[in-house]
Amino acid sequence: MKASLLVAASTVALIALASPASAQEHLTPERVFANPSLNGPTARAVTLSPDGELVAYLLPRQDDVDVLDLWAAPVEGGEPFRLVDARALVPDAGDLSEAEVARRERMRISQRGVVEYAWDDQGRFILTPLEGDVFLANREDGSVRRLTETEADEIDAKVSPQGNYVSWVRDQDLVVYDLTNSREIPITYDGEGTTTWATAEFIAQEEMDRDTGYWWSPNERFIAMTRVDESGVDIIPRLDIQGSGATTIEQRYPRAGRPNAVVQVWVHDMDVGDRRQVDLGTNDDIYVARVNWSKDSRTLYVQRQSRDQRTLELLAVNPRTGESRVILTETNDHWVDLTHDFTPLSDGGFLWSSDRDGNLHLYRYAADGTLINQVTQGDWPVRGVERVDEETGLVWFAASIDDPTQQHLYVTALDGTGEPQQVTHGQGWWSIDVGEGGVFVGNYSDPSTPPNTALYDAGGERLRWLEANALDESHPYWPYVGRHTTPTYGTIRAEDGSDLWYQILTPPDFDPTHRYPAIIEVYGGPGVQRVTRTWQSLASRLYLEAGYVVFRLDNRGSSNRSAGFQTALDRHLGTVEVDDQLTGLEWLRSQPFVDPERVGVTGWSYGGFMTLMMMTDPRFNLAAGASGAPVSEWSLYDTHYTERFMGTPEGNAEGYAASDVLNRLENLEGRLLIMHGMADDNVIFEHATRVINGLQERSQPFEMMLWPGQRHGVRGNPRQLLQWRTWLDFFGRELGSGEN
Repeated sequence: MKASLLVAASTVALIALASPASAQEHLTPERVFANPSLNGPTARAVTLSPDGELVAYLLPRQDDVDVLDLWAAPVEGGEPFRLVDARALVPDAGDLSEAEVARRERMRISQRGVVEYAWDDQGRFILTPLEGDVFLANREDGSVRRLTETEADEIDAKVSPQGNYVSWVRDQDLVVYDLTNSREIPITYDGEGTTTWATAEFIAQEEMDRDTGYWWSPNERFIAMTRVDESGVDIIPRLDIQGSGATTIEQRYPRAGRPNAVVQVWVHDMDVGDRRQVDLGTNDDIYVARVNWSKDSRTLYVQRQSRDQRTLELLAVNPRTGESRVILTETNDHWVDLTHDFTPLSDGGFLWSSDRDGNLHLYRYAADGTLINQVTQGDWPVRGVERVDEETGLVWFAASIDDPTQQHLYVTALDGTGEPQQVTHGQGWWSIDVGEGGVFVGNYSDPSTPPNTALYDAGGERLRWLEANALDESHPYWPYVGRHTTPTYGTIRAEDGSDLWYQILTPPDFDPTHRYPAIIEVYGGPGVQRVTRTWQSLASRLYLEAGYVVFRLDNRGSSNRSAGFQTALDRHLGTVEVDDQLTGLEWLRSQPFVDPERVGVTGWSYGGFMTLMMMTDPRFNLAAGASGAPVSEWSLYDTHYTERFMGTPEGNAEGYAASDVLNRLENLEGRLLIMHGMADDNVIFEHATRVINGLQERSQPFEMMLWPGQRHGVRGNPRQLLQWRTWLDFFGRELGSGEN
């Protein structure tokens, strides 16, 4: 039996055998939002060193779960050790710059301390940006060298591939630090105002999963970098309301149908000290989606996406001249999704992913863009390429082949022969980092097993624990194990015949003859999957302790399904996904243990939008809903996300009007609670105020909790504690408790 199966089985056994005296405590909001984390010590951002001898990872501090330290463990054995102690290096963390705060918000980084790190290609150094300055850890002797101590923040710091340089962006310009001579080399000089070098623009960070604006070539001769001009982007005055007062931020925010930033790509030559502009074509209303280098540094690859996102082109660029040619074009009548699957190969060819056959699969191309073979195929999508071994002709990838609620590691032949072989085991979800020869670091969890991290061989056998996180008497969650319940999973048929996956959780001490109130936790937006066989949110378990049934459904548009399933909502957000949630609600109300009159809904961001759409749809007749940071009108949201699914307001006026919440408020049923961060720079506060104003104009009662200083999420234990107290109080009053 495989190690992961043994872990899962032993955890279930612990739950089953937990004595009432030692493991029957009730979970409380006060304990969920306190130190140490009830999830146990969970390793994050786990990576193998390039030589495969060391594993690095981030670990929350026991005394403060909001601060991360950098840890490392030898692959061959030996105790893990703390490589970078964030508090020791920077005892008194100050305020971050607005640029870094915004960047972390885009990357969904809420902690402080060591929040990211990077290896050089030889594995000699680990770069650790920390609280706005840059530190370099020497793997050989464990020493940590501070490279900067400046008033300005150094953001997006990187160690060059061969470890000779460190680079960062400071005050909108790119700087390279020569480690041999301990000196800074300014690469650009004119970054100011609306011009920024080497930084991903707002849209790239928020919607395109591109968090950087520069890329070293493997031989360190060239640096490709973006030059972003935001002068044409509309200024949207945004109140940044803090506890101490309010300021007006003149935010450059590209709303749907309005101008984007103009993004160029340049290549700096470290040998001669000059740079060349890359030819991206005559149309500057495009997206620079991805940038990669060939293994021999002779070719720069740029993925150019059209404004309507129905065309994605791969450009091969001569870095010495900037000349480019299109070697591959991907088109789709709906949209072309962006991935990180492009992988350059030693022969000049590359690996590419496409959903042209109805699911996202891998394809191998020659250097000139000629298709060699399809690598994977089947009625399931690839989740992501993990590693390619050209010597053995193998490619490792993540996928959910048999069950979309699980994720596993698979390996298959690069030439497309044979069937993929599953490497990982268990009935849960794996996140993977594959090293040389298929050895991998795996993070695993399932509904009974909190996240654990170990090193595995190419066959999936565990070699050593990195963070076992065993759910035993020493685990912080142990006192609550006796009341731990796990979800039931299943499918419901949508109107078009699609299978919609759901999960349902019941309270501890569940009595099937009793009728319980229920809460639907909804997201519903495209590109996201909520129904997974993972360790469940302990915060959401607070609803179970209060006596509620909790229900989730992945409607059409959700990720990790076929292209047709995901594009079903094209050009009409707020329709198909709402219909699917209604199908789920009807099934939920039909369950004999659910009180059909006491059902509520809650969601954040797109889930906040869905909450409002469901509560203003007479078919739902919900008793209560809590809407957090909702989009209320899609023309107020950003270009890349909104236009992908809705087109422009001019081209789809009917679709935009139908999804405007204000046009539906007269149909509102049930009590509504609205939450929003008063410094939100993503779904700006205007989305909430227009709903608030509309309700007041109609004299419709509602409740409200606003968060000064908070952006698109509520951060920190004290505020999250209040957030959940507010939700529990609200639903307690409107739905009653499970004992009623």
